[in-house]
Amino acid sequence: FLSYNELKPVIGAVSPAEFVARLDVEIEKINAFFIEQEEFFIITHRELQGAIRSALERKPAVPAAAHEAEIAAIRREIVNFHGEMVLLLNYSSVNYIGLAKILKKYDKRTGAGIRLAVIETVLVQPFFTAEAVSLMVRECEAMMEAVFPTAPGEGQAAARRDREALVAAEQRIFRNTVSALLAMQDVRSGSSTRGRHSLPPLNLPDSDWLRSF
Repeated sequence: FLSYNELKPVIGAVSPAEFVARLDVEIEKINAFFIEQEEFFIITHRELQGAIRSALERKPAVPAAAHEAEIAAIRREIVNFHGEMVLLLNYSSVNYIGLAKILKKYDKRTGAGIRLAVIETVLVQPFFTAEAVSLMVRECEAMMEAVFPTAPGEGQAAARRDREALVAAEQRIFRNTVSALLAMQDVRSGSSTRGRHSLPPLNLPDSDWLRSF
């Protein structure tokens, strides 16, 4: 994540050029992590697509129980994979908000007016555009539809067990998403000037309740 707390003390103590150089290092770090995860997700996505095709092709030649067990394992992998990608998109959002926030603070303190130029460069960074990951999230949701039983009575027991497992997985994803939302709320809080690229304060309905998860 952006080293927000390390950047705050140097606001007003360094020149605009030096501050931008420090931000460039942070952006490079964020991009490196995002790209590494994205490449891993691309490989995983292809493997899951191949696993679904292979399982469906083998279906006529294997016992029903063996086929359903294989599909059940794929279902769990898809749900976990989907959750990991959603968390990576949350990571991108939190880092963008942190960059926008620290730039507003710097401009407010120094009057340097560097925020717009830096934000313009951030908007084309891999971690911000996240096109491949966003596409894979949508395709992953389509894959979920492909591996759940559609015919009455087909794999009902296994599907029930899987759905129970999915509920547990969704609860983990929910808790992680809540953590990301609370981080976003904390970063957006506080009075600051609004501008072209400002994001509105994140007013969660009951943050104390959310923090209990």
